[in-house]
Amino acid sequence: MSKFIPYQNESAVLHIGGLTIENRLDRITIAGDIDLTADQAGLADARALHQLLGDVVATLAARQLPKELPPPAITTVSNPFA
Repeated sequence: MSKFIPYQNESAVLHIGGLTIENRLDRITIAGDIDLTADQAGLADARALHQLLGDVVATLAARQLPKELPPPAITTVSNPFA
């Protein structure tokens, strides 16, 4: 697994099986699906996912966290094609 440091940037992307894990400064986004098959490939994916989630939990546990993140700011812009 490549070095993926949770919550450190807005550009790191990691792939585990059919999952895409996107790094953000305030969240980790996990999309897709994965089959953890009873074979060496399934074990490797399970270990990679376990490591990733362990890193996420450790990073969050080491921080002072708000009860909940505020909703993102939404702005309306004029349609540039109108």
